[in-house]
Formats: sequence, structure tokens, C-alpha cells
Amino acid sequence: MWYPTKITVAATAEPVTTEEAKRRLHVDFADDDADIDLLVKSARDHIEKYCNVRFASQTVEMKCDGFCDLKRLPEAPVSSVTSIKYIDADGVEQTLADSVYELRADGLEAEIVTKYGQQWPPFRLGSRITVTAVVGYAAAPPAVKHAALLWIADAYENRENAKLEDWTALDALLCNFRRGA
Repeated sequence: MWYPTKITVAATAEPVTTEEAKRRLHVDFADDDADIDLLVKSARDHIEKYCNVRFASQTVEMKCDGFCDLKRLPEAPVSSVTSIKYIDADGVEQTLADSVYELRADGLEAEIVTKYGQQWPPFRLGSRITVTAVVGYAAAPPAVKHAALLWIADAYENRENAKLEDWTALDALLCNFRRGA
């Protein structure tokens, strides 16, 4: 079983820049920059939760109950594994050598498996295994950027708490990026 992911190093870049959003909004003044920047960050947050996929590179800490859970990681896409820590049978925290395991990242599905001839070490029952990894796209796919710009434009135009129409364009653009809904 996986527990909620913790972001340890936040994204330093957004899939859509404030400049790209301003160009879409036809805003050529700086008065609304702080609001537009907030909309850019809110759009990424909304889209990541909607799709259950990270669209900006960031480092996360994922915790699970056993090595068998590593067959399907809860985050995607995964570009690298920084460390795997566990509590050994004697109650001492250990860092698993990267010579024991390998990351298999196939698009939006990622798993960690033992390398040929290796096996998972014994660990203390009831403890958690902690995987630290870099996840997220280095550059978001065009359809995701387009969807974010649609969300930003609609949110900018409808700044009050008004009832909004269905997000059919957003759904159409993001349907191929959803994971585990």
C-alpha cells in the first residue's frame, strides 16, 4: 500500500510561463502579473490532480509497506530514483544499493524491480519503505500546455465565483494523460 506522496523539492518551472499566459490573455501590462502567476500555478495543480500525473519536474518522497508495492509507483512519469530506504530486521535504517534494483519507466507507468540475480533484502515488518525520486515532465506535452492555457483564460475571464460551463475542451485535451482515475 502506498501512502500520500510528499514533495521534497518543489518544481522550479511551470509547464506554462506567465509570459505565455499573458500572450494568450492579450495582456500587455504588468498590473495583473501576480494574479496571472497564481493562475499558472493553480492550473498546474488542478491538471496534475485531474490527471494524477506530474507535469513539472520535482522531487518526491513515496512510502509503501513492502517491496512488492514497487511493481507500480504512484507517481508518473518517473525520470530517476534518488534512493530507496528501509528498516532492516535489526531496526536500523538502510539505503538500498542501486546495484540491487533498476527503474523501468514506460511512459506513465513506472516500476522498480530487482536486477538480474538480485533479491530484495529482509526488512522489519510494520516499517515503511521510502522511495525518493524525480518525477514529472521536463517539458509538458503540447495538449497539456493548451489545456492549462484554456483553464487560465477561463479563470482570468471569470474571476468571480460564477457557475462555469463543463470543461469539454479540457477533458478532450487531457483524456490521454489521465492515470488511475
